[in-house]
Amino acid sequence: MSDARGLGPTAATAKAIAAVLVVLVGSVGGAFALGLVGAPSVVGVENRFGAVTESTSQIETELTVHNPNPVGVQLGGMTIDYSVRMNEVLMAQGTKEGVAVETGNSTLPFRTGMNNSQIPAWWVSHVSNDEHTTLRVDASVHSSLLGRTFGAPKVTREVNTSVISAFRTEEARPIEADAAAVTNPVMVLNRTEASWGTVDEETTEIRMTLHLYNPKPYPVTLSSLGYDITMNDIGVGEGEAGRTTTIPPGETVPVRATTHIDTGTLDEWWVSHLERNQVTDLRMELFLTFDLSAAGAGERRIELDEFNRTVETDLFGTKNASDGSGGAGEDGSGSSGDGDDGGGSDAPGTETSTGTATATPSGGESTATATPTATPGGGTSTATDDGLL
Repeated sequence: MSDARGLGPTAATAKAIAAVLVVLVGSVGGAFALGLVGAPSVVGVENRFGAVTESTSQIETELTVHNPNPVGVQLGGMTIDYSVRMNEVLMAQGTKEGVAVETGNSTLPFRTGMNNSQIPAWWVSHVSNDEHTTLRVDASVHSSLLGRTFGAPKVTREVNTSVISAFRTEEARPIEADAAAVTNPVMVLNRTEASWGTVDEETTEIRMTLHLYNPKPYPVTLSSLGYDITMNDIGVGEGEAGRTTTIPPGETVPVRATTHIDTGTLDEWWVSHLERNQVTDLRMELFLTFDLSAAGAGERRIELDEFNRTVETDLFGTKNASDGSGGAGEDGSGSSGDGDDGGGSDAPGTETSTGTATATPSGGESTATATPTATPGGGTSTATDDGLL
């Protein structure tokens, strides 16, 4: 019959240590319940866009977890869940298992893929909501060892845009023709009204009214109206609109036309928007054909390129961070060469997003307002986190 005295000192020590470890590991849950082991908590979450491809936009996240215990929480018992929603449209989500955190604060960086095919669904929700988006970031950490889930502080950003204003004019603009037989202007565009029409994942309607004044002593007929809409030089809409309208001499006549943006092309636009550090040049060219036969000039096609606007966004409120991150260059550095530096602009027609969304240790909600800005996007998309960096 053997006893502990028959064991060598090394074997006895190993057996004792193993027994202590079993007791410690088995009692962690009970110790937590008794308040002897502190609960880790998420005290901060920061996001920015990284590399972007035709199908996916990477979201780089830094999650700060506070562990109040004198030892790290390991043993593969930590799991991080993360999601991004824009007007309740799920844009990205990810899960990372087997996370270990040291004592004190640990910053956990990871990447999540955002599905660019969700952009049309987001755009529909944004326009339908008077160009307003609520962006919500949800993150939580689960410890199987403690049997608890620890939620991160809620991070929301209110994003408002005024894209429709790019199609409106208030100042009278002369319309001139290149014809020796007629003096300019041949017409005056007094003002233009515009509003959103029907919007779905195929087409976004823009209903326009052009108030045309005829300064000539004879009637002038508008025989056709065409348009071409680009966003960062990407064609998103073109076609013929309007109808034949005669403007009597000395009178102003409203000419109504419906133009269209191809909603399905906006995922391609989104890639360019991120590549340019969340900056978009929106342009619409109108092509008006007037019958000037009364002046002996025949029909003249005149191009108007007065409808332009620069739209800038900062969805996560971090693109101007001092570390230089936050753009969407392919290297994830935030530098895109031809893009804006994100510093904003005072130039007319520029929309700049400002503000920050900072998580608070109390777990309350942190809200930042970005007004105005723009961005766009159906269905449910799931992108799995590719692991810690």
